[in-house]
Amino acid sequence: MKLINKELYVGVFVLIGLLCAGYLTVVLGGVPMFGPKGYTLYGYFTSVSGLKDGARIEMAGVEIGNVSEIRLDKERLEAKVAFRINQELQLSEDSIASIKTAGIIGEKYISISPGGSDIMLEDKEAFNNTESTLDIESLIRKFIFKDDN
Repeated sequence: MKLINKELYVGVFVLIGLLCAGYLTVVLGGVPMFGPKGYTLYGYFTSVSGLKDGARIEMAGVEIGNVSEIRLDKERLEAKVAFRINQELQLSEDSIASIKTAGIIGEKYISISPGGSDIMLEDKEAFNNTESTLDIESLIRKFIFKDDN
């Protein structure tokens, strides 16, 4: 009888430990539990160097979504970035999506500058105004190898 009680307690303890480990994996790993919430917008950029899937999207320093997909648009020959925006936020059609860097060599993220239009972007629409990432290497190359003529 005592052996069954010990085995039962050990089994319950192991089960609770596994549930806690699973919960921490989901929460700390940022795994969405019930699918993405919000709506999708698209932006076309000439360069998305350093931007990764899952990168944050900010407006006025507040996170409002994340990058859900980055791929090359074969028709426009530009990078097509899919944004997942929180459903409680509506963006106007003249908003500007810019790729920024956190610090000098930090991670890339998208910064949204709000527009003033009364027409709002709907699900699956694209930003009209985008600004690509600043290429630090080319700036340094121009500075170092500048023409002295």
